[in-house]
Amino acid sequence: MCGIAGFITPATDALSAALRAMAATIAHRGPDDQGFLERDVGNGLRLGLAHRRLSIIDLSTGHQPLGNEDGSVQIVFNGELYNFLALRNELRAAGHNFATQSDTEVIVHAYEQWGVNCLSRFRGMFAFAIWDAPRSRLFLARDRFGKKPLFLHQAVDTLLFASEIKAILAFPGMQTQVDTGAVWDYLSYRYVPAPATLFKGIRKLMPGSYAVWEKGHLTEQRYATVPDRDALTSGGVPSDPVGGFLEKLDESVRIRMVSDVPFGAFLSGGIDSSAVVGLMARHSTQAVKTFSVGFAESAYSELSFAKTIANQFKTEHHELMVSQDDLMAHLPALVRLRDAPVSEPSDIPIYLLALEAAKTVKMVLTGEGSDEFLGGYPKHVFERFVQPYQLLPGLLRHGLVEPLVNALPYRFQRAKTAILNLGLERFEERMPRWFGALSDRERWDLVALTPPASELRGCQFDSPQNNSALRRILYFDQTSWLPDNLLERGDRMTMGASIEARMPFMDHELAAYVSALPDEYRVRGSTTKWILRQAMKRLLPAAILERPKVGFRVPVNEWFRGNMRDYLFDHLTGADSRTHGYYRRQALNAILSEHVSGRQNHEKILWTMLGLELWHREYRIN
Repeated sequence: MCGIAGFITPATDALSAALRAMAATIAHRGPDDQGFLERDVGNGLRLGLAHRRLSIIDLSTGHQPLGNEDGSVQIVFNGELYNFLALRNELRAAGHNFATQSDTEVIVHAYEQWGVNCLSRFRGMFAFAIWDAPRSRLFLARDRFGKKPLFLHQAVDTLLFASEIKAILAFPGMQTQVDTGAVWDYLSYRYVPAPATLFKGIRKLMPGSYAVWEKGHLTEQRYATVPDRDALTSGGVPSDPVGGFLEKLDESVRIRMVSDVPFGAFLSGGIDSSAVVGLMARHSTQAVKTFSVGFAESAYSELSFAKTIANQFKTEHHELMVSQDDLMAHLPALVRLRDAPVSEPSDIPIYLLALEAAKTVKMVLTGEGSDEFLGGYPKHVFERFVQPYQLLPGLLRHGLVEPLVNALPYRFQRAKTAILNLGLERFEERMPRWFGALSDRERWDLVALTPPASELRGCQFDSPQNNSALRRILYFDQTSWLPDNLLERGDRMTMGASIEARMPFMDHELAAYVSALPDEYRVRGSTTKWILRQAMKRLLPAAILERPKVGFRVPVNEWFRGNMRDYLFDHLTGADSRTHGYYRRQALNAILSEHVSGRQNHEKILWTMLGLELWHREYRIN
């Protein structure tokens, strides 16, 4: 796991220093080693490649940039290939020679052998840049699901790329300007949907995509889509679908345990991380190291459930307690680490847990992605009721039911969210609203910005309308909520602590297996992640399998009414606020008043606005 950066730009004497400055901003991603490559590429342009290394596999010979036998093809790589041993054997049989034991060198020779089609053979997480000197071509690529980041900036005769935005901003002449169109979307989604970022002129390379620079031109191409994009075909059901799922998940865990350094697992006490730990214990000859985080507020703490799993599998268990003081102390720094607002309060405890884990391990397995691929959220149950609910007359829904529901106190928040979202007729509006963002009307009432001429959209809404309700909503989760929010969080918070996170539930072969099954294998009645619960019956206790979903929540609802109240008001309405002009003052005051009085729970939009304000302060954007 590493960090990469680079450029193609008109040659100047300052470029060597610029390349090293870019790499220095992401030193946390790779504290073990660094490497650089510079070459003239014709037409007065110069190439620069930079790499920061976190050593996980092949500790002695994995230095990058790394080339082929004659050095004509060079790579900088961030990620892991879990099938690199099988690919190396295949490439050796085809005549390629290897000088290292690393997965990085496998990518170089796979590109030589299969060109851009090599991407379809990779099983893992990655973002990389390959310089192909014979073709004067720069090849950039990102994994299918967007587990590893890659950002781009284009200008006249210049292309910049990096694992994190801060490296691009370190290039001479780069300006930090806000994209107000992205702000508009951010206040609806609570994160910025790809390909945009909050920085004007900097975008994300989309998941499952590659870009090729040749002769001064950059083209981008999508090479893979998540399997839930298309409607299910009648391919039949395996004789033992649950057993087949367990076999796939077990293999996914096992291949992610390949490491030349100590590793462990994040353990929340939920079914996802518990399943990962239980399967790791099958394949480990030593006690699995597990790491859990909790809060003084017992309603939010899952430490007792994590302890149950730790005791069952005899792990080497570590616990960490987090308070609101930790949140306020670390939040500004984490905004800069993420180069974006911290869209989920859980970023902070995850970062602190990663710091704790980094004392004894350099890699962890996590349960990320299970909800988005197996159907684990309440919305995956509720979404099926959209059409029946909307058959009710509009006057009844909008004139009676919804006003009554909206008037309920905040303790009924989940029911309120469900009913109000079921009434949103536009799928594009309903999807981000399921996660507590603003509806179109709420955004218009609050936000004083002029909306962009067209909405900033990636691929999250191109699933066919004739697809099932479950597959459409899962497709949105897998192409937007997951890569642009949860995976971005996981990458920055773990890499910020200089450790690597691997996600067995996000194996693309496992995802394809589940996607080929009828919907009821994921959501059956009111039971979410049905196939996982069935597969884990012999491994996990009923107390874990049957407990309701809690989610990794931080008690900011209470904190915003307590010691963080003044902090919140100062940032959003104080004299030094840089974002107060984004909002209609009367609407903002109403949201604040309703929350602190306990009449409503507005924690998510308040957290969203607080993060945006901190982002402006960290980057000195007025």
